Amino acid sequence: MNLFELTVPQLAKTLRTLDRWLKTAEQNAELRKFPVDNLVQMRLAPDQFPLVKQVQTACDNAKFIPGRLSAKDWPSHADTETTFEQLHVRIAAVLSYLDGFKPEDFAGAEERKISLPWMQGKWMTGAEYVTQFALPNFYFHVTLAYAILRHNGVPLGKTDFIGSVPMRD
Repeated sequence: MNLFELTVPQLAKTLRTLDRWLKTAEQNAELRKFPVDNLVQMRLAPDQFPLVKQVQTACDNAKFIPGRLSAKDWPSHADTETTFEQLHVRIAAVLSYLDGFKPEDFAGAEERKISLPWMQGKWMTGAEYVTQFALPNFYFHVTLAYAILRHNGVPLGKTDFIGSVPMRD
């Protein structure tokens, strides 16, 4: 499996899944009769990001990963979202960005030198970046968004987390 297949389709699938969780939270808030945007600043622990920052960071990682691997620029977002509606827009923007990638954009990505802003002259290969840092970091923030929603009573389960899987007869 090449790095395009390992990243872009899975990042897009997971962002669509995250968007569905937000919609489920909106339905649940309506049923329980409270403003869904109350959840935006919820967090699991005082030293962790709130829901809004978890979603923003997951979105950022979803654009950084293919951008770094293909050596293409990614769109900038100001992190000003304060509502679920704005989070849906952010996710949609990143999904649109991901739609622009093709497998050929990843030619040589496995061996491309990836340097992160805080690495001060150090680098790792594209393959190392994806497997050792980028995907684990992406899933960390997605998982925390899921956990914050679950902790606040949003009826999500394991199948909601995993999303659709390709099943064959």
